[in-house]
Amino acid sequence: MASSSIITCHHYYVPSSITFFNSTPLSLSLSHTNPPLLPNFNLRCSYQPPHHSHFHNQHKGKSFSLKQCAISIALAVGLVTGVPTFGCPFDAHAANPVLPDLSVLISGPPIKDPGALLRYALPIDNKAIREVQKPLEDITDSLKIAGVKALDSVERNVRQASRILEQGKTLIVSGLAESKKEHGVELLSKMEAGIKELELIVQDRNRDAVASKQKELLQYVGGVEEDMVDGFPYEVPEEYRDMPLLKGRAEVDMKVKIKDNPNLEECVFHIVLDGYNAPVTAGNFVDLVERHFYDGMEIQRADGFVVQTGDPEGPAEGFIDPSTEKTRTIPLELFVEGEKAPVYGATLEELGLYKAQTKLPFNAFGTMAMARDEFENNSGSSQVFWLLKESELTPSNANILDGRYAVFGYVTMNEDYLADLKVGDIIESIQVVSGLQNLVNPTYKIAG
Repeated sequence: MASSSIITCHHYYVPSSITFFNSTPLSLSLSHTNPPLLPNFNLRCSYQPPHHSHFHNQHKGKSFSLKQCAISIALAVGLVTGVPTFGCPFDAHAANPVLPDLSVLISGPPIKDPGALLRYALPIDNKAIREVQKPLEDITDSLKIAGVKALDSVERNVRQASRILEQGKTLIVSGLAESKKEHGVELLSKMEAGIKELELIVQDRNRDAVASKQKELLQYVGGVEEDMVDGFPYEVPEEYRDMPLLKGRAEVDMKVKIKDNPNLEECVFHIVLDGYNAPVTAGNFVDLVERHFYDGMEIQRADGFVVQTGDPEGPAEGFIDPSTEKTRTIPLELFVEGEKAPVYGATLEELGLYKAQTKLPFNAFGTMAMARDEFENNSGSSQVFWLLKESELTPSNANILDGRYAVFGYVTMNEDYLADLKVGDIIESIQVVSGLQNLVNPTYKIAG
């Protein structure tokens, strides 16, 4: 929104909801403490932006604007600084962590890098590799220091990673899955060589070469960590076991034709889908991708807050399964830090997990999640959205989306260009480029 937007707020006693994804109200339980909630108090805003900013669902004749209501709700609960005090998943008791010794490694400011989020979300418990990973991740913050002074901090990061890798290599190797051990050891050797190369880069005071070498090293780290995962770590509940499931990770390329932008005609977005933490949600999406469901579909919402698509033409708001002639829906799927498997069918607020953190949070630009009807947790089907930025109600690590909507992936390449997408831009294709073998129960093969 432009800074010259005019916002005027008026007090009304109305149902505490705002229209949100899937063109339905999102209930915001405005509570400063645990339940009971205050469901009937809200603010309604009249909003006059300099440009037209409401999302119009041209197929269904629905419209909404999120930001003006978000701002008014923030005012309603006295949000000034810090974490919002809504009755949301960050307002009560957290789940006990399975690996308390690892929690220290990822504490501190919220992680916003999609690659780091995906690495930390892997189902492993090897402290040694995490201790190598941490100082390499910290190089990102070190490079925020101006000038060559940043290299002093980077040097400390690299020395720490090198020392820990040397001391903990045996423990790291012991944590590799037997079937992947040879590959993991090869990556460790490349990591050792890469760290020495980075040490030389720092000695030469070549700041410009640090980031690319850091990225390379973290790719090795992520590969080693993936080689520690031995099979799929838990059983999906029986009632969802026959759905398309992504038991592992997959990567897709989404090619978008961009209209009315002379500087950018098309863009390919690379997306990593995480079936370890959202097997049902990610599996549903990959199955639809293989059906070419999204090919030729327009971007249907792009308001600076999210980009959304997946609403097919006609009265249906989701994918109609040809075998049943009914909308295929999936349950709300959330994986809480410290738990061994996702929970299904309930928000974290409904479960009383007000302070719990999800393993796939809405922290990164380009976080990908499943849209659904607000009043029906298990109504996700084909509509998906990508978060573009933080707002008054969605600061990283503490927002109204975590615990309410199922994240199942992150855009890891060209994510910045999501902000350039407009309603009417066309998804030319979405293709699975790796990990298709991890999809089980694919219905697209039956349909084919």
